[in-house]
Amino acid sequence: MMSLKMFEKPLGMRDTFPVIYEKIETVRQTGRKFLRARGYDFIETPSLEYFDTVGKASAIYDASLFKLVDSQGNTLVLRPDMTTPIARVATSKLLKEKIPLRLAYFANVFRAQQTEGGRPAEFGQMGIEVIGDSTVFADAEVIITAIHLIQSFGIESFKITIGHAGVLNCILKDYTESDEQASTLRKLLVDRNYVGFEEAVETFHLPKTKSDALLQFINEATTFASIEEIEKYVRKNDALEYMQQLIELIKAADLSQYVALDFTLSSHMNYYTGMLFEVFAEGSGFELGNGGRYDGLLHHFGSEVGATGFGIRIDRLLEVLPSKETEDETVAVIFNELEYMKALQIANNLREEGKRVTLQSKNGLINEEAFTKQFGQVVYVSQEDLA
Repeated sequence: MMSLKMFEKPLGMRDTFPVIYEKIETVRQTGRKFLRARGYDFIETPSLEYFDTVGKASAIYDASLFKLVDSQGNTLVLRPDMTTPIARVATSKLLKEKIPLRLAYFANVFRAQQTEGGRPAEFGQMGIEVIGDSTVFADAEVIITAIHLIQSFGIESFKITIGHAGVLNCILKDYTESDEQASTLRKLLVDRNYVGFEEAVETFHLPKTKSDALLQFINEATTFASIEEIEKYVRKNDALEYMQQLIELIKAADLSQYVALDFTLSSHMNYYTGMLFEVFAEGSGFELGNGGRYDGLLHHFGSEVGATGFGIRIDRLLEVLPSKETEDETVAVIFNELEYMKALQIANNLREEGKRVTLQSKNGLINEEAFTKQFGQVVYVSQEDLA
């Protein structure tokens, strides 16, 4: 008797069918060519890492980690992100050979889901890390690379929203009266819960000047057209000057039309210490990816160098890719067993012409009509019927 779970998958896991697999492979090839041309070297890390190193250093919540124990009793995790494993590799070896490092990756990450909700527990990411450069030019390079990478897939209607963890932290600290209040508001911003933010401010019973400032900030901060507009909420500091330089560099690259400021931007990836950004594209209700500066993460591995980067979700990227108008020309060569050699020669000749050819015995077909409908051209090789 068949088990009821024979055809089920673990929570959040998905099968990748041939059509989607080919689209992913096209994205991989396009992305690899693009990033290598810009000086990025591809790297691959193990799917399994030690919990005490990568697991604890990762910003992914503990409940979302897939954990298991090896034969020596060590707790392992399926990598929940790529930035943390790359930071481990960079600090243990690569930074001793070259600095700054420019690394790229195309890999799957794993995050356990408590309820299905349509969210995958395994998904592909493509991204870059610039490690060992603390300048604003590195952040500009990351954002400009993200813009050009998205364009390389034929996507033109998209926007990158940029904020700064330091600026937001300063505002939340100045206009609340405890670290707990600031933390509560920050968590609400991570969830994009602006209504909850306003409700929380009201429950804090803050002095009117502070509560009014926070409420005005939450209503305006996603629409600022320039850095100067945020200065009424926060004293001018190094973070604002840094952001001003960053915006000027993006303008110099003639890409400012793809960028918007959002000083409410906060991330559950708590290793972001400075500039951070998210990528949105028309056709998807979720961000395609995110990135930013994460200098603090390298400290966990004993290094004090700066780092910045981004990651793009492959599944969400596929949702917004332009439709491919041209498909490979598919041909089925169907033969009777006595005509195998002739059919093989015909198939090889067609393949040399660049066609995608399937060689199939007629005797092996259960439903010939259904099979042949899958092909643009069908060639029969037999003594009775040769076309």
